[in-house]
Amino acid sequence: MTDTTTPGDRRIAWWVTAVGGLAFVVLAALVVPWHPVPGGRVTPVDPGSVFTTLQLARADDFARWARIWSWGSLAVALVVAAALGFTRLGRSLMQRLPGPWWVRIVLGVAACDLIGRLVTLPFAIMLRRLQRANDLTRQSWGGYVIDTVKGEVLDIVVTSIALVMLIGLARRWRRVWPVVAAGLLAALIVLGSFVYPLLVEPVFNNFTSLPDGDLRTGIFELAGKEGVPVDDVLVADASRRTTTLNAYVSGFGGTRRVVLYDNLVDDLPRDEALSVVAHELAHARHRDVVVGTALGATGAVMGVGLLALVVGWSRRRSGHGSDGMADVAVVPLVLALMAFGTVLSAPVQNGISRQIETRADVDALRTTGERAPFVELQRQLALRSMADSTPPAWSQWWFGSHPGVLMRIAVADRLID
Repeated sequence: MTDTTTPGDRRIAWWVTAVGGLAFVVLAALVVPWHPVPGGRVTPVDPGSVFTTLQLARADDFARWARIWSWGSLAVALVVAAALGFTRLGRSLMQRLPGPWWVRIVLGVAACDLIGRLVTLPFAIMLRRLQRANDLTRQSWGGYVIDTVKGEVLDIVVTSIALVMLIGLARRWRRVWPVVAAGLLAALIVLGSFVYPLLVEPVFNNFTSLPDGDLRTGIFELAGKEGVPVDDVLVADASRRTTTLNAYVSGFGGTRRVVLYDNLVDDLPRDEALSVVAHELAHARHRDVVVGTALGATGAVMGVGLLALVVGWSRRRSGHGSDGMADVAVVPLVLALMAFGTVLSAPVQNGISRQIETRADVDALRTTGERAPFVELQRQLALRSMADSTPPAWSQWWFGSHPGVLMRIAVADRLID
């Protein structure tokens, strides 16, 4: 085979990248709440005013070791992805796989994914041991293995579908595949977000309706105040996996659901539980799932364009004489680019997430009008998850999807005296 990449192909890839990037920027400028707190920038409160010295020391010790295992795992995973994707190792692996082109893609994805999982398994085990030692989970090792296998299978299936689609389109339309793939991938992201509550969440949790009582009544009263139609509130049996507290909104339209962890329902006083729900209802009112889905879809369009550019450049530079994206041997390279792209784009994704989460906090405080339950809730969330209240600034900027506990309490102090 010869390298069929032409200047025209590169122009198409550049156009897809530009259109996706411009759409992402415009959408982010219009729908992301860049200044969610009235009065401007907020200064975090003093950690000593919220936690005891012992609590701060325990959280700091836990966070230090958790970062060692998490960052170590990430570093090793990236090294392995680079070795498979940016050297001849991955190409050699793909050449040894049997079957038609689409079977080789699935096998290649599975092989690369399992290799990555195996080399990072020691870090995952050490992190799990740390969580068990600090009572963050009471799940048995058998249950942990089952959930890990489920996650691995799900990841392989989803990634395989995406790559079979991409490479299949490249084999069918050698020049314009980035245009077709960008549109189709954006549509699949929207569809995936819609069906996620129905197809994926039940794989890991069982859900029941919140029983009648004061909490359910209070939730529906809050929903009325925020103007959010709620048909039901679900409770997930998350306590079998974790002792941390959480709630979330997922899906949109007919699949939108408000979900509470069972330990949150059982362990928190009513006013604190309602503070959590007010936050989640704010997400629903602002259609934050739809916003995130739209941003993800436009980001995917840009990503397809960049992928076409990098794959074309890589093939010309390596001199392998391949068909670029139409060659199944590209699978390890694409997986490596996805891994590095995820890490490099994290500051943008998490920066947007922090703004959206802050707006939900502001709305929750305005709806309930109560500072004390909100502050105590944030204390309990931090204590139950052993959250570091003063993480390194660069770490919070890069990896923090939510504002820190001290910042959230400062927002409450700003809004409610």
